[in-house]
Amino acid sequence: MTDRLSGFVVVLEEDTRDDDAQATLDAIRQLRGVLSVEPHIRDVGELISRSRIKREIMTNLLAMARDA
Repeated sequence: MTDRLSGFVVVLEEDTRDDDAQATLDAIRQLRGVLSVEPHIRDVGELISRSRIKREIMTNLLAMARDA
């Protein structure tokens, strides 16, 4: 059986000013099937923090592997 998705969470690489993010928000709104796009102000913090920490760890591991 196939799962039905009701939405996605997009995690930005860094906190971005709302006026600087406008083009990104507009682009996501243009995707087919998107009903709404609502920015969240540092409230989905745990997910964002974990995603960024994972990316930083992977970046550091890759750098260490290249140096070895």
